[in-house]
Amino acid sequence: MLLAAASSAVLAAAQNAPALAESTAESTAESTAQATAQAAAPDEPVYRLGQINATAQAAGGTPVGGSVLTSEDIARFNRERLDRALDLLPGVSIATTRGPRNERYVTVRGYDRFQVPLYLDGVQLYLPADNRFDLGRFLTGDLAEIQVAKGYASVLDGPGGLGGSINLVSRKPTRELEGELRTGINLDTTGAFSGYLTSASAGTKQERFYVQGGIAKVEQTFFRLSDDYKPTANENGGRREGTESRDWRVNAKFGFTPNDTDEYSFNVLKQNGSKGAPLHTHDPASSQTMRYWKWPEWAVQNLSFNSRTQLGDKSYVRTRLFHSTFDNKLDSYDDRRYVRQSTSRAFTSIYDDRAYGGGVELGTDLIPRNTLKGAIHVRRDEHEEFQTIYAPRFREPNQTSVEDTYSVALENTFHATGAVDVVAGVSYDWRDLRKAQDWDGTNTGRFVTYPTKDMDAFNWQSAVIWRYSATGETHASVSSRTRFPTLFERFSSRFGGAVSNPGLKPERAINYEVGASEQVFGNTRLEGAVFVNDLTDAIQSVNILYNGQSVTQNRNVGSGFDRGFELSARTLLSDRIEIGGNYTLLVRTLDAVGTPEPKPTGTPTHKLFAYADLQPVEALHVVPSLEVSSTRWTSNSAQTAYYRTGAYALANLKVSYEIVKGVEAEAVVRNITDRNYQLMDGYPEEGRSVYLGARYQF
Repeated sequence: MLLAAASSAVLAAAQNAPALAESTAESTAESTAQATAQAAAPDEPVYRLGQINATAQAAGGTPVGGSVLTSEDIARFNRERLDRALDLLPGVSIATTRGPRNERYVTVRGYDRFQVPLYLDGVQLYLPADNRFDLGRFLTGDLAEIQVAKGYASVLDGPGGLGGSINLVSRKPTRELEGELRTGINLDTTGAFSGYLTSASAGTKQERFYVQGGIAKVEQTFFRLSDDYKPTANENGGRREGTESRDWRVNAKFGFTPNDTDEYSFNVLKQNGSKGAPLHTHDPASSQTMRYWKWPEWAVQNLSFNSRTQLGDKSYVRTRLFHSTFDNKLDSYDDRRYVRQSTSRAFTSIYDDRAYGGGVELGTDLIPRNTLKGAIHVRRDEHEEFQTIYAPRFREPNQTSVEDTYSVALENTFHATGAVDVVAGVSYDWRDLRKAQDWDGTNTGRFVTYPTKDMDAFNWQSAVIWRYSATGETHASVSSRTRFPTLFERFSSRFGGAVSNPGLKPERAINYEVGASEQVFGNTRLEGAVFVNDLTDAIQSVNILYNGQSVTQNRNVGSGFDRGFELSARTLLSDRIEIGGNYTLLVRTLDAVGTPEPKPTGTPTHKLFAYADLQPVEALHVVPSLEVSSTRWTSNSAQTAYYRTGAYALANLKVSYEIVKGVEAEAVVRNITDRNYQLMDGYPEEGRSVYLGARYQF
């Protein structure tokens, strides 16, 4: 019974062994027709071509580690946005940005969004200017699973996986006709309407082809603060101003399967959104840190082609081609009325970015007891921007930056015995900066062309995996990876408060891990890992004097040393009672330059998630859950003082009832106790809220 529950991944957070174990397990399966047939089994709605080397299955189909959050997990805990879904996992913590950007992100064992690349069906989503993706904009309704590699991201997947990787895997139809309709509304603690969700998807799987499509829309008009929030001049409580957002997403997939081993698919994704930005609750209105921003446009479009072709009995080739566009618009206003743009603080900023490229992976078992894989990745990123300022009114000329990124990787798995694998991987990454432009000044300004300094890096990793029983495995790994700085980190003037550093070097981290998993007492799964992260050449903003003015500049002056462990468990107490959860300890040490001394912000030392799934009768599920987080470091807006936010515990409850087969009604209460808490100084989180919805599956 537990294996059935595990296959639906009640809490894939419990599957916290590193990506390396999955990558190793894939070594034999990936290159055989039998494994391909298993991957295409009718009971698995996962788009296997969209997976990266972070998850796979051992021979025989037994999962061996890796963090995988399935669509069942997401629906069970009602996590409709990506940041909240990822927060279910051990080692992953939700965070929010400082200032008016109003962005949500996650950290993975202390590594932030710059150090943990984001993928969609194996294609890296990368913003050429600053790579500051807002994970709160990504919807989860059309995902089959989310893969998270922690510490060890295979070099085969391309550059940048310094601290791991996150891959969003879309759905693939498994029946002749299938689909899902979902709708629901959000209410605040007073019962007032605060937003809605609606989505639809449908697909068909035929003998030699499949088609899948979907659409989703989520709108939030506001969220209500806790009744325990103390009003300030900037925020009087109740409905939090500036928290409105609108997001919609459409996708389509067309696949061709000419035989039992080969597959070719074209994929289209388009996502648009807009959002406000709440004010810092207690910064003075005259402060330079107080900005009145809105984001009327945030758009992502991705076209991709994925394929897998069997070459004889022992080899295969996989290809990926993609073209992506990223567009966004930022409006800065004079004051909190968000009407006038007439002063020096007002502007409109436009970003128009494009990326295209591809990759090829070749694998073979021709060498006895070895599985050898190689991969090549090529990518071009083009960034174009301009600003319109209003005092005096002037539209800057378009500024363009272009850079190419390449990666060559090799990985070999030595099958020492039927139960022991030894993995070794190396890669060489390089980035060619072809153009980097900026505009200096206003209508009397000039173009600035920055030095086009290139950079390169060598990466290596190794692991040993021992599957000592049919239900247990243990592993040890080490991974040395780099991360190239973004255009923003090298060249951004931060509205006149910073100077560029074209010579900024890549960051490097060496990550160590020892972990194990086992099934005990027949129906209990236990998993754990101990990890150490050693970060050097960390990029940090430091204060300097430039032309007699105090400004900041990014430099490679920091280092970090993080360590901790993760524990996960799940068990069936009976046919109708299941419990589970995970705990993370993360101790971070930051050696950095600054006054006051910078602190490792955004991550709690202790994090706990626990749940129960109770089924009093066949059609009824009652799912209480608890999220606990200890204090975390934060700073004031000027970064002149650091302090710890308060710890918090959030109690949640979901009740779902299957009215007739395929039709389900659900009610969710989040933050039942109306806890007042914050993740970042000056930005309190939502109080108690209610979701009422229905879902129809066919």
